[in-house]
Amino acid sequence: MVALTSYEPATGVLLWQGEPGDADAEVARARAAWPKWAAQPIAYRIETLRRFVNVVRRHEEALTDLIARETGKPLWDARAEVAAVMAKVDVSVAAYSERTGQRRLEANLGARQSVRHKPHGVMAVLGPYNFPAHLPNGHIIPALLAGNSIVFKPSEKTPAVGEMLVKLYHEAGVPTDTVRLLIGGPDTGKALAAHPDVGGILFTGSAHNGIAINRQFAAQPGKILALEMGGNNPIVVWDTPEIHAAAAIIVQSAFLSSGQRCTAASRLIVRDSMADRLIAEVKKLADRLIVDHPHATPAPYMGPVIDNQTADGLTESFLWLMSHGGRPIKHMVRPQKGLPFLSPAIIDVTAMQERPDVELFGPLLQVIRVADFGDAIAQANNSRYGLSASLIGGSPEQYNQFWSNIRAGVVNWNRPTNGAASNAPFGGVGLSGNHRPSAYYAADYCAYPVVSAEIETPRASIGVGLKDIDVSMMGA
Repeated sequence: MVALTSYEPATGVLLWQGEPGDADAEVARARAAWPKWAAQPIAYRIETLRRFVNVVRRHEEALTDLIARETGKPLWDARAEVAAVMAKVDVSVAAYSERTGQRRLEANLGARQSVRHKPHGVMAVLGPYNFPAHLPNGHIIPALLAGNSIVFKPSEKTPAVGEMLVKLYHEAGVPTDTVRLLIGGPDTGKALAAHPDVGGILFTGSAHNGIAINRQFAAQPGKILALEMGGNNPIVVWDTPEIHAAAAIIVQSAFLSSGQRCTAASRLIVRDSMADRLIAEVKKLADRLIVDHPHATPAPYMGPVIDNQTADGLTESFLWLMSHGGRPIKHMVRPQKGLPFLSPAIIDVTAMQERPDVELFGPLLQVIRVADFGDAIAQANNSRYGLSASLIGGSPEQYNQFWSNIRAGVVNWNRPTNGAASNAPFGGVGLSGNHRPSAYYAADYCAYPVVSAEIETPRASIGVGLKDIDVSMMGA
């Protein structure tokens, strides 16, 4: 059995090493533990997960440092991720009550009619590397609240954070078999998703892998599937005098977390009459961004991308765009040999006949100039993805037009494409998701509704369709 290793992107130093797990064994343990956890009162589960918040707070600096080291993101970015992990519990408790709480309905003949929710059983959570604690935790907390047990497979690129997260659940009092850690690569993830005792798959990752999971379960409607698969997100800028603010929003949208956010802006669509001024301001700001290791002083805006393979792929993508009609505005540079640091890059692809509709998961912004607002919306919708979109500037009427016609699950005005709030639903359409939004709406896919009509004494009669009673036969 080949050991799994994790290296710090910013230094290349070995951070973690461990053996791959056994999907069958972990599912069996979670399956055996599920009935006892599901039978606990909701108040007990809530109290347990509130203890988890206190445990995370005690280990806040250690978890922040580990996230920064294993992902390469700056310490301030990692600290924000840990804060989101802690905030998830209260948000999930409120969502559980609102979205899946018990309800009483009117019924006939004095009966009670109620709507309650049951957990699915064992939920498989497949986590990504860009938010290795926050995003899987966003599935795990609502699933535990609903009474499910969990088998969590972290990304093979961030197993150390996944391991620590599970230890924190256990330290808080979540039974060790109720949340199981499954270490492994893609084959381990496939084995987990395919396991017959798994009642649901909660996935965050690439469209390629999400589509494969969706295809795998096309003939199994009994399994719940929640897929969050990224985006090729547009940010449209139209008729705003606030050039400096617009440039800052664009830079935040495109380059936060080194562009490794599923909501990152990949395409800047701008009115041609203001494009030169805006692009010059965006480039000026992007030129000032500090790219350095997570613990550097002064604090960097960007760290490295996750590994050299990813950095190589992004560099090749920039060169491909340039060789097929793209005009470089800010070149993508590898400032440190052998390490996956990248400078933020900007390229004008207006003249390209065909633009690849792919998720370029990194600090690469493509510019498209247009003359007409309707064409701007059409260009924004020219993608199979549909996660996030923003309009900067424009009138209220134009924002209404944008909101009504854009294909996205997150639509913002004069705000970045990223930074979605946990107290709202989060998800997209097309290749971005399968209409199972997470965040506040995660409660919806963690339990299923059961409708009951109930009365303490049987009461029934049949008033039509019966033969008359033969009186002569009575007493015979």
